Amino acid sequence: MIGFGTAYRRKKYRMLPVILTVAGSDPSGGAGIQADLLTIAAVGGYGASTVTAITVQNSRGLRSVRPVHPDLIREQMEAILEDMPVAAVKTGMLVRTDVILAVCGVLRNLRPDNIVVDPVMAATRGGNVMDDDGVQAVRKHLLPLATLLTPNVPEAERLTGLPVRTVEQAGDAGRMLLDAGAKAVLVKGGHLPDAPGTDVLVTGGGTDVFPGRWQDQPDSHGTGCVLSAAITTFLGLGNDLPTAVDRGRSFLAAALRHGRAPGRGPGSVDPMFRLRGEGGGDLE
Repeated sequence: MIGFGTAYRRKKYRMLPVILTVAGSDPSGGAGIQADLLTIAAVGGYGASTVTAITVQNSRGLRSVRPVHPDLIREQMEAILEDMPVAAVKTGMLVRTDVILAVCGVLRNLRPDNIVVDPVMAATRGGNVMDDDGVQAVRKHLLPLATLLTPNVPEAERLTGLPVRTVEQAGDAGRMLLDAGAKAVLVKGGHLPDAPGTDVLVTGGGTDVFPGRWQDQPDSHGTGCVLSAAITTFLGLGNDLPTAVDRGRSFLAAALRHGRAPGRGPGSVDPMFRLRGEGGGDLE
């Protein structure tokens, strides 16, 4: 067997930005850590992970969520961040306050360059995964660390208390979350009644509206995870924020068009569509 030394390995992988996803495990493979790692690899990063929760779910629904002990979450993150030159971190399902505090403690201490916060509060297949105390902990502790916050409409409403029914209201919610400490906010418009599929990016420099074409696609599990993981990876590759958002949206649109349904229920988006030689990356 031919061995490869440390110097060779470092040279080989230096070209790939290390992207750390801190999220829950989805045994059905369509969302969470599993979808994040597939997306990171497909976009061009090297994926590392910290598991925050074990979920019991399949294509027909979420059955239960069991958080990982905060000390173990902290140790996982520190092991990666102390060893690898992490270019960007994405957080997903954090479940409850003690988990959020553990994650925030590591992020404050080791300060990665890009932190994308996907504030997962409910599962696509049903079931609330964060209580009100957890929501307040996200607002108080996690938002000030976020390079980008990516709430969907229900999450934006829960974080702000504002109704989000229009593009203008999405902008209002984004500005309130900016005032709460996030450096930028992308309000995802998949649930936006007046303009489904339109996303609103709010930064200190103003508001950008990204129009989209709604896809009536039943195989949509994992859309939020794939979008936030793609944006995180594009940031890690050196793209500025509007470009990373635009490219992430294009990637998700193509992954959604090529969704897969391996189970008996609705399926998931497919971040590996390019590996199968399918589709492109535009929004058409």
